[in-house]
Amino acid sequence: MSEDARARVRRRLAAILVAGYSRLSPGEERDNFAGLRGFLTDVIDPLIPEFEGNIFKHTADLVLIEFDSVVEATRCAAALRNAVTRHNQTLSNEQRLAMRIGVNLGDIIAEGGDIFGDGVNIAARLEALAEPGSIFVSEMVYHHVADKVDFDFEDLGPQTLKNIRRPIRVYRMGAEIKDRPAQPEDFNDAEPTLAATPPAFDDRRAIAVLPFANFSGDPEQEFFADGITEDIITMLAGWRAFPVIARNSTFNYKGQTVDVKKVGEELGVRYVLEGSVRKSGRRVRVTVQLIRADTNHHIMAERYDRGLTDLFELQDEIVTTIAGAIEPELLKFERERIVERAELNEDAYHFYQRGMWHHYRYTKQDNGESQTFFRRAIEIDPQYPQAMTALSIAVLNTAFLGWAEDAEAAYAEAHNLAERAVALDGRYPIARYALGAVCMWTSRSDRAMTEFQEAIKLNPSYAASHATLGQMYLYSGRPEEALAQAENGIRLSPTDTRLFTWLPALAGAHYQLRNYEEAVEIGRRAWALNRNWPAGLRYVVAGLGQLGRVGEAKIAVAELRKLDSSLSFIEGILTRLYRYREGVDHFLDGLRKAGFE
Repeated sequence: MSEDARARVRRRLAAILVAGYSRLSPGEERDNFAGLRGFLTDVIDPLIPEFEGNIFKHTADLVLIEFDSVVEATRCAAALRNAVTRHNQTLSNEQRLAMRIGVNLGDIIAEGGDIFGDGVNIAARLEALAEPGSIFVSEMVYHHVADKVDFDFEDLGPQTLKNIRRPIRVYRMGAEIKDRPAQPEDFNDAEPTLAATPPAFDDRRAIAVLPFANFSGDPEQEFFADGITEDIITMLAGWRAFPVIARNSTFNYKGQTVDVKKVGEELGVRYVLEGSVRKSGRRVRVTVQLIRADTNHHIMAERYDRGLTDLFELQDEIVTTIAGAIEPELLKFERERIVERAELNEDAYHFYQRGMWHHYRYTKQDNGESQTFFRRAIEIDPQYPQAMTALSIAVLNTAFLGWAEDAEAAYAEAHNLAERAVALDGRYPIARYALGAVCMWTSRSDRAMTEFQEAIKLNPSYAASHATLGQMYLYSGRPEEALAQAENGIRLSPTDTRLFTWLPALAGAHYQLRNYEEAVEIGRRAWALNRNWPAGLRYVVAGLGQLGRVGEAKIAVAELRKLDSSLSFIEGILTRLYRYREGVDHFLDGLRKAGFE
């Protein structure tokens, strides 16, 4: 290589920020281009010099920036995110922008006024991986800045990036960490944050998991207690429904006798989870208590006794069980707390929780009320994935329960809402579950199974996805797998308010296996839990029909006719769900034998 060529090619270590920006809503290509170009020149270009950055490349929807300081790169990323938020406040919903940012520290090659190399490639892949409103940074960046910037970081684990040979551990950079809990007057001048990013601790609805105490008298069990604590924190964070205080904050209380109310005040949380581990011989006992911090009210207290086998396997089992039990109790308590208030706050979160209260009553009238509240929440915050997800499920229910005037239109709307929820937050497991449920009911079976599996991957303790994946196995002609999967979901949350929707998976699996007695018994359990939900009752009728107990079936048939208009209506439902005709015909045969026509 000549001296001139070597002068043009330089290798160096640099921080690279890649920001992609696009419209949240599709529109005319020419208008989109003009708006994005204006945003680049008016907002991004003037901001970069403040952080000593150098723009190397920009296109209609992407900008590549180099920094000598990785600290300045992360601060610039946060400033860009805030700038997008402020800019969006001046725009209509159709014109608003979404920004995704990736930051990496690595070797780059500078040549001919451009830069490239793995340092750039990884930053670009992080940008592509990030969700709208998110900042993803590499492990290298995290280790360089974690103690130098006041931002929260969420470990997303190793990620396989396209054309990058080795997995890269990725962190999501959240909002700035304040030195004290925010006071009401702080919000007057506070910069708004993107709804697509984790919310601030609005109304103190966060949860803190205190280090589990080791009561074993065996110092070697200390790591087991700490491991349970850390894994529960990680798993609860996977809900993305409540903020979860980071380990580094809660472990400051390790070994202390704590006042739960004081912990709530110091950490700015409403809920505190505490527990203990006690080992005796070859047995271990784990206790856990979920407490409302401001009142010391115990929401849940459970004890888990297990035999000591593989310690890590045992830890996984206990953590998954505890997290699965906490979720429905916490969400139930929160929506009832909101509804009990006399006043109605004009706030998206309060509308969402009021909607959930009506949603779980499972009547046609309450479904309409829930949709009204969900839609009001979305009007206030169009980027609220929880409300979008809940509305999708509520609309879906109207379609398959026969409550909608136009079922096909309801299915289409539910599908659109679920896809929008996933687009807002692809790591929100309930959004994945909602999309799976809609796909299940609209004969997109493969996509449904994929979405349920993705929800479980994001939150292994998410009982609803386990149980509903069991239903998919049933509809695919795999009843043995359906039994195992549905039982796993029910075991994770055995007192869940949604149990009546999961038990029919077990009843159906037993029915298709010709275990009619079991199908009738489980169907009756589901029917007893909610008499507005016909799925369990259908298996009672069909099972009794196959057993020849027609006289006993008369009452059940009369009750089923109040909910299902005809055999053809049920056949339409079964045809949507089952992927093999034999399963449909077997079910209809039992209903006919019982006298349901």
